[in-house]
Amino acid sequence: MPKDTPPSDDVREHLVEVADILGKVLDTTVRIPGTSLYIGLDPLIGLIPGIGDAVANLIGTLILGIGARLRLPRIVLARMSLNLLINGTVGAVPIIGDLFSVWFQSHARNAALLREAALKPDRETRPDWLYVGGLVGGTVLLMLLLIAGVVWLVATLWTMLVP
Repeated sequence: MPKDTPPSDDVREHLVEVADILGKVLDTTVRIPGTSLYIGLDPLIGLIPGIGDAVANLIGTLILGIGARLRLPRIVLARMSLNLLINGTVGAVPIIGDLFSVWFQSHARNAALLREAALKPDRETRPDWLYVGGLVGGTVLLMLLLIAGVVWLVATLWTMLVP
């Protein structure tokens, strides 16, 4: 198949199914007893200090790659990338990041975005820009707050240790 030829319908359906499976394995494999929450490999891998969240997001980029292979609209790919960015950024915070991962489920969200875009390739994208803009703004604000918190913590510790 030439590189610029869209995938056939059979291949398209198969790739959408693969993305769904990846999303479920990473985010919603097992229901937490007594709750309506599900947990997958992402928050579990995220418990490994230093590399856990990076590895989980690296696996999650496979869904993004499938979206690119299916030639999804750029705005959908941007939303999917932003979901990974948010999950990776907040996930870097020990324990809180893993709890956030259980709630946010970026990979399941990305699989749903992929499925929706693959089934409705001609849908209106204008509201997506507002959504992406809000998420980018929120992510930047969150990162600035985290940086400010770390700077404050370091400054406080410094004044306590150095007279």
